[in-house]
Amino acid sequence: MSTEKKAVTAITDMDADFTQWYTDVCIKAELIDYTSVKGMFIYRPYGYAIWENIQAYLDKRFKETGHANVAMPMLIPESLLQKEKDHVEGFAPECAWVTHGGSEELEERLCVRPTSETVFCDHWSHIVHSWRDLPLLYNQWCSVLRWEKTSRPFLRHREFLWQEGHTLHATEEEAVTETEQMLNIYADLCETVLAMPVVKGLKTDKEKFAGAERTYTIECMMHDKKALQSGTSHFFGNGFAKAFGIAFSDKNNQLTAPFETSWGLSTRILGGIIMTHGDNRGLVLPPRIAPIQVVIVPVAQHKAGVLEACHQLAGQLKAAGLRVKLDDSDQSPGWKFAEYEMKGVPLRLELGPKDLEKNQCVLVRRDSGEKTFVSLEGIEKTAQSLLDDIHNALFAKAQKNLEDNIYTAESLEEAKAIQEQKGGFVKTLWCGELECELKMKEEAGMTSRCLPLEQPHILGVCPICGKPAHKTIYWGVAY
Repeated sequence: MSTEKKAVTAITDMDADFTQWYTDVCIKAELIDYTSVKGMFIYRPYGYAIWENIQAYLDKRFKETGHANVAMPMLIPESLLQKEKDHVEGFAPECAWVTHGGSEELEERLCVRPTSETVFCDHWSHIVHSWRDLPLLYNQWCSVLRWEKTSRPFLRHREFLWQEGHTLHATEEEAVTETEQMLNIYADLCETVLAMPVVKGLKTDKEKFAGAERTYTIECMMHDKKALQSGTSHFFGNGFAKAFGIAFSDKNNQLTAPFETSWGLSTRILGGIIMTHGDNRGLVLPPRIAPIQVVIVPVAQHKAGVLEACHQLAGQLKAAGLRVKLDDSDQSPGWKFAEYEMKGVPLRLELGPKDLEKNQCVLVRRDSGEKTFVSLEGIEKTAQSLLDDIHNALFAKAQKNLEDNIYTAESLEEAKAIQEQKGGFVKTLWCGELECELKMKEEAGMTSRCLPLEQPHILGVCPICGKPAHKTIYWGVAY
């Protein structure tokens, strides 16, 4: 056995210590590594490749809906941040500041970009004059810096990767339509690509994005019954536009302020994939974003014809559009099996001398471990069909986890007991008052996750204060 590669080692049992299991998977599946700066991580090639596949899907969807990519500066003058009061107050605790250029102190502090609304607005104030200039539909792929006190791989970084969309519209109706459209694109990504079912809804005023009038969210449930906010889309109204002096002449030649949106999804979604689908053998990747969809493992590769047949198979599958790796290293087949299970490769293809005699191979599913002997004839279609089956099975399992762990409570005490004993989402009626939201957090340890977009007809009282309720809300413990 080669000494150049480490042996595959066991990971912590997820039901014994979910937090340590998660960290083990991040490291041992070679997704990420720590650095000498707290809260800043290295995205290793395998982890970054997953992000690239997510990026490719979203970038295509953004461009199909008329958005163009741009690149904005990473440094923001303090005076620019101060222009929108709620925004700067919301981000002030997380801002990192540049105070010196070389050895000289700067006349004005520069904030390292925590988000880019202010930079976009400053730019738009220079270029928007007429209704003909609108809409402006922009997106940028970049990193941002937020000085988090605690950090965890993918879930909470000081510097993390994301995309941030920023758009400007002539009417409120257009801006709201944009906000909802982008939320639905995020939901489609999660459900049709990542096999992660979502709950779509609105954030409460307390939880909405700093400076937004409305924040839309998709909330996903992890294996341990905690919530993960997985993507958000914000309607800003025209508050930012007025603060930054953005105005245009409308079709009636009246000077008016445009309406703005922003929306973003970050690399924390990789943490969501791990915690939704992973198991005690490691990572389990949804096939549609897996960097390797099929790994080919030769058995008795020293025997005549085995490696040649494996190379031919790899070529066939790649030609059919699948992402394939042939591992012809000198590691044992057993080592390779464990290695690619840890890395969550959806489908393993085994081929040895006896298989060649029968014109067959062995296909092994990562999600279920099911092993089948299949003909080499039409292997491309067989593999693709199995990959689709794996996606559907992962989604169905995650959907069951979500549906089985949404509970209804009619009192604060009942909500607290459910969370302590079962976890998951607790659905209640709500009066809409901040005091009740704070009391739920203080006494039951849950934050509001969202107000579902589809609100049923409400007849009842708030379980926290007893006053008439006019909303349905989801509560939960979140990452």
